Amino acid sequence: MKNRTSAFIIGGLFILALIGLFGSFTANPAGFIQKIAVFALIGLLIFFLVRRFSTSSPQKREQRAFLKAAKKSKKRLQQKSGETASKSSTFGTLATIKKNKTKKKPPAHLTVIEGKKSKKKNRASF
Repeated sequence: MKNRTSAFIIGGLFILALIGLFGSFTANPAGFIQKIAVFALIGLLIFFLVRRFSTSSPQKREQRAFLKAAKKSKKRLQQKSGETASKSSTFGTLATIKKNKTKKKPPAHLTVIEGKKSKKKNRASF
């Protein structure tokens, strides 16, 4: 019973809205089109603002994690190539070579990127 009354109320409001739109359109068509355009622009602005500042989807988080890992990897590769270039260009004494060997390497910071692990690749084995 409650659903039936709410359907009548919503239907009545919808019909009144259509009558109002039709009356506004017949009285001033240019003003009506201008109002519709303004409402559409405000609606689009609100939609994009909500979409921009809402919680990020899992796809965006995965993409951000991938970009962060790629940036770290690129930085690490640049550091390694810079170290090898500087080592090959300078000739060190025996003491400096021993110092470099005794230094401990910093632990590798690896980033795990979640992916589709259940999907198995169907490759032919040779």
